[in-house]
Amino acid sequence: MDWSDLKIFLAIARAGTLGAAARQIGQTQPTLGRRLRALEGALGQSLFQRTSGGFVLTDEGQAVLVHAERMEEEVLGIARQVNGQPDRLSGFLRLSASEWFGTYVLTPVLAEFSRQHPDVTIELVTDTRLYSLSRREADLVFRIGAFDEPDIRQRRLLVQTYGVYKKAGSDHWDMGLILMDTALDHLPDVGWLKAKRPNAPVVFRSNNREAQAHMCRMGAGLAVLPCRLAAQIGGLEPVDLGEVPPPRNLYFGYHRDLGKLARLRALVQLVTERLGD
Repeated sequence: MDWSDLKIFLAIARAGTLGAAARQIGQTQPTLGRRLRALEGALGQSLFQRTSGGFVLTDEGQAVLVHAERMEEEVLGIARQVNGQPDRLSGFLRLSASEWFGTYVLTPVLAEFSRQHPDVTIELVTDTRLYSLSRREADLVFRIGAFDEPDIRQRRLLVQTYGVYKKAGSDHWDMGLILMDTALDHLPDVGWLKAKRPNAPVVFRSNNREAQAHMCRMGAGLAVLPCRLAAQIGGLEPVDLGEVPPPRNLYFGYHRDLGKLARLRALVQLVTERLGD
């Protein structure tokens, strides 16, 4: 098995398409396709499902990915040692988090990590979809609630607290409600706020907490927001409704096969030190 073929495999797994992988490593798309077919032929396994949206790892491809990443780390370590360079972490990590948490909470920690380890490339994906660690859609995932996928190492990072907010200086008694979208109507804070203000109209819904915060800051209504987000947005004022909204636990998780990756361990340690309860 040729290591250069495994490098191509890694590029395709990370980029998701032949075209994007070709641009990353400076080879042509037909060359990458030919080398991938040769690798799959040598292994006797299909490593990717070819879909309209790109290349998706098969179960066999996921198994190869773990070993290929370890090989990459060792090869880079050998090159650094031979060239008399300090032992520096390098490679690629894909993270997933909600939009507001990734933007306002994670990025300061990731910036610190990047200064410490400039050879590690971090890709942060922020949306509401739950990325699968088992299918290696992400290397490290931050989410509300525990993981139920197999072979996942997880831990609670922090208790996410919430508050009710209004535009600073405004009168909140006749305000409507700003809520999550209807698909997320089951979340605890939605039912809690509607129970507290049963006669208030719903004036705005969004699955984006940051959009809710901005609407609240402009006086559109009352919103339940993560306290960390409200503190960052500014122009908001807490409202006392007699009790606080229910808190929720925020977890991070990664596949157990990635536990030996030094760059992942270093990032997990820094995130835990900076954000953990």
